[in-house]
Amino acid sequence: MSNELLMGNSTQYLTHKENQRFRGISSQNITAILPAYNEEVSIGSLVLLTKLYVDNVIVVDDGSTDRTAEVARKAGAEVVAHQTNKGKAEALKTGFKTAADLGADIIVTMDANGQHNPADIPKLVAPIIKGNAEMVNGSRYLSYPDKNVPIYRRVGQTMQGTAVKMNFDLKITDSQSGFRAFAASTKNIFRFSGKKIAIENEMLADAGRSGVRITEVEIGAFKLSETSTRNPVKYLRGALKAVGEDMEANRPLYFYSVPGFALATCGFYMGFKLLETVFLGSASLNFGHTFLMVFLSLAGAYMTLRGIVAHSMAGATRQTESV
Repeated sequence: MSNELLMGNSTQYLTHKENQRFRGISSQNITAILPAYNEEVSIGSLVLLTKLYVDNVIVVDDGSTDRTAEVARKAGAEVVAHQTNKGKAEALKTGFKTAADLGADIIVTMDANGQHNPADIPKLVAPIIKGNAEMVNGSRYLSYPDKNVPIYRRVGQTMQGTAVKMNFDLKITDSQSGFRAFAASTKNIFRFSGKKIAIENEMLADAGRSGVRITEVEIGAFKLSETSTRNPVKYLRGALKAVGEDMEANRPLYFYSVPGFALATCGFYMGFKLLETVFLGSASLNFGHTFLMVFLSLAGAYMTLRGIVAHSMAGATRQTESV
């Protein structure tokens, strides 16, 4: 196959010759899952390139209104279609079940918009084939090879990486990566709910709690025109929202109780000082001061109790799920 360019979704794919040496030494069945929603422009090229490195390609058409399913099927993918758009978590759940039915030993997940390079699949699955890991995270930021990465993206990734370390005790530099590899034996540890936090972070949480060995490898990424011009304020706001959702779902004591205790302490301290000055006759009651004292005390107490209750409920839920 020549160095021909395939065009799709404003992305240029440089086609690759099949890595025969890699396919020759790996007797394990490698299956790729591509959750897709209205990706008819890029899906065909992505399926063709991905097939060079895996045994099966599964496209989960998540209620697309275009020809995503038709194009993917003609490109040679196994297509499973949702009648309505159910979200990425449900698409991955369907994909994992289908991959297991096809006898997959290793499952690779990729985004269907063309930002991931299928040529990185051998690198991604290598730690699993060698027995060094059960889950591999593809990271665009492992060593920041691209010095042109905007500073706001580095700040956002640092914040999210710190949150992952705190929440799951995992050292992950690209927590939002959709390019990952899993040993098929891990398929039952994932909830695939995607209700409170992004599915990428939820899977990290499930893997961390289950004691799965996780490693990272460096991957490349095509720069899509719509993401390369992303508004820095919106990006950082989204990163802060993701960090907040992770903390709320996984560390409610830190998210609610710690700041709540601080607020309550300030409120009670103000109350004691106010009572002291009133009893000593050095000052009279001030409505604004009194209102602030009561507000801080009640808000702090509420947040502290909410964090304790949420922490207890989360622990009970995890115990129930593990039974």
